[in-house]
Amino acid sequence: MNAFPHVPPEGRPRRRPKRRTVLATLASSAATALPLLSAAPAGASPERADDLLYVGTWGQGEVHAVRFDPADGTMTPLGAVAQVSANWVTAHPSLPVLYVAGAEQGGFVRVFRIDDASGALREIGEVETQPVPAGSGGLSFIGLTPDADALLIADFAAGAAATVPVGADGLLGAVTSRVQDTGSGPDPRQSGPHPHHVVVTPHRRSALVADFGADRVFVHDYDRATHRLSTAAPDGPAAYATAPGSGPRRLAFHPNGQTVYLLNELTADLQALHWDTSRGRLTNRQTLSTNAPGHTGATSAAELAVSRDGRHVYTSNRGENTLVVFSVNPGSGLLTEVQRVPCGGVTPWSFALHPGGRWLFVANEASGTVNLFRVAQGSGHLTDTGTSVAVPFPDCITFRVRACTPDSTLPSAPRCGGSSSLR
Repeated sequence: MNAFPHVPPEGRPRRRPKRRTVLATLASSAATALPLLSAAPAGASPERADDLLYVGTWGQGEVHAVRFDPADGTMTPLGAVAQVSANWVTAHPSLPVLYVAGAEQGGFVRVFRIDDASGALREIGEVETQPVPAGSGGLSFIGLTPDADALLIADFAAGAAATVPVGADGLLGAVTSRVQDTGSGPDPRQSGPHPHHVVVTPHRRSALVADFGADRVFVHDYDRATHRLSTAAPDGPAAYATAPGSGPRRLAFHPNGQTVYLLNELTADLQALHWDTSRGRLTNRQTLSTNAPGHTGATSAAELAVSRDGRHVYTSNRGENTLVVFSVNPGSGLLTEVQRVPCGGVTPWSFALHPGGRWLFVANEASGTVNLFRVAQGSGHLTDTGTSVAVPFPDCITFRVRACTPDSTLPSAPRCGGSSSLR
């Protein structure tokens, strides 16, 4: 099971070809494959200030790009812009740089330069985060720290979390730290530790690791200066234990810094946890199901996000193909379900809130579409716009926002971009 960081709701992992096979196939079918973008498509110009969406594809060895106009909600597919394993993608918040986490042995993260005019990508670096002899077959998450000076990595297959420094030019340094999780759960997919998400706490002195396999959220010390994760306790890191068989998947802090929401994949429940900064401890205050009353069949929650104003929490449910919206009590941080809507496709693997707050994009992996929803200001309710683009097996989405023509070097690139990724 270690070779498959995600499993479709029906419980059958999609077989991923070996890297050598993928490369050979790409070489032999170059004439018929989707072309990589090297110039602006018809109708595009350097003056356009539309946003760019970059979409990872599960098991397809491609990153796709979509041009998005936030003024009128139109999406224009640009096709495949990189032939590379893409378990997860995230964009730098200010530089024209995209980071792509792969599924190959070695736990590779690759760095690409973004051409804002065309959406094209050019690889400019890579880091191997796990030596091959130690074994790694799937990074499940990468994300930048709030300061964008380090990359946080969840290595599902190897059962470890890691940090890599990010330079002023957006390039990655060598791995700074690596912490190994321990534990297991009762589900067959929980035979060992499987980190699924890593976040740095708002005060920047701790990092939380949601471990799907261990039924734990591990709490590590985080050194903001060196970007190192470490374990303070002599007998291992502090940890918050979920119910056996929960499968912790995603974490998201409320803007108040004292409440963190935890989404459990296998039980499809959402927990509101209190974060005690001084003690480095998590305490459960509320647990709600993301399943509809009377739910039967597959159970699988996938994605989690908090609105920028902290008034709403969004989740996706792959067992029911729904998006579930919760309102947040401003005083307590506790949740109330306010909406449940179809996701517009099948298997909402991931979604992303546009930084402007008016739009939400859903990566419907099994139906092969990225669907656009409008977010109502005030109520936070979602409305399916009926707009979608075809992307093969989309698994995650990130943004390069308000793109403009970049300078010739990364360090001097204008701060005209941006991204939205889970934190």
